[in-house]
Amino acid sequence: MRDVSPVPDDLLKPREVAELFGVRTTTIARWAREGKLSPLRTPGGHRRYSRADIRRILAEEATPHEAERQLAEDAVRLYNQGWSIRQVAGKFDYSYGAMRRLLGKHVTLRNRGGIYADIYPEDRT
Repeated sequence: MRDVSPVPDDLLKPREVAELFGVRTTTIARWAREGKLSPLRTPGGHRRYSRADIRRILAEEATPHEAERQLAEDAVRLYNQGWSIRQVAGKFDYSYGAMRRLLGKHVTLRNRGGIYADIYPEDRT
């Protein structure tokens, strides 16, 4: 019977995985408990992660999801039609802050008076 376990060089420690994702090791442990990551266990009980699995997950997160892209387009369209950030956030069940950040990535936000900031600078003479 052949041993099909991964080569030790193909296994990553939680610290290495955390560095790749830019999170803390406690987050990696939580993701493992939640099932987002599938750790292998060493004979000593330590978690190790397959390099191939981690690459796959990183690739999935790097590509924009179609639903997120569509949501952003719809939110921008409503905002450009004159909806307030709060109205758009309510429509998509987002918090005000999250919607403001999302819209800020795609359009120039209006100030409270409905005027786009920095387009009509005030005369300061």
